[in-house]
Amino acid sequence: MQTTDRLPDDRLVAAYAAGDNRAFDILLSRHQQRIFAYILSVVRNRDVANDIFQDTFVKAITTISQGRYNETGKFSAWLTRIAHNLIIDYFRFNKSENTVSIDDVEIDWLNRRELAEGTAEDVMLAVQTTDEILSLINDLPENQQDVINKRFYGDMSFKEIAASTNVSINTALGRMRYALINMRRKAAERELMPA
Repeated sequence: MQTTDRLPDDRLVAAYAAGDNRAFDILLSRHQQRIFAYILSVVRNRDVANDIFQDTFVKAITTISQGRYNETGKFSAWLTRIAHNLIIDYFRFNKSENTVSIDDVEIDWLNRRELAEGTAEDVMLAVQTTDEILSLINDLPENQQDVINKRFYGDMSFKEIAASTNVSINTALGRMRYALINMRRKAAERELMPA
């Protein structure tokens, strides 16, 4: 019989729904680093990212506890979608909060904030691109996903990756190489980039 730590995500979700709180702790530890890195890469503010991250897992807990979790697709993709929606909500809220009346204000058309910083379209494009990258990563074999996540989201060296996965540095490098090859191939198949 598999130990709880090695159960796939869908079985852990079912165990948590049945009252096993440790199952959710395992899900959290599996996905927290990648979800937080995704949120931080979009909002670019650690405090805001922490808030959205916590809201993501609160929403996941609530949905599972209420029996509303739909098991179509991967749990990690579902978590990413929750985070994505909360990020969109955050930007929408901030956009409406930062709206001011210009009735009595003289506008300097050349000194505008949107000319200096990314616009909402830039943010949406970044979110869409990040979603596409995460989708490509989720399609990789587990050992390749692991090395990508540890290298890019965990900021680990290949030496650290090798030590944490009990493989040689050459194996870790090889997994990265194959992961990148597979991601490029899948991106070309999906017409996200030229072949």
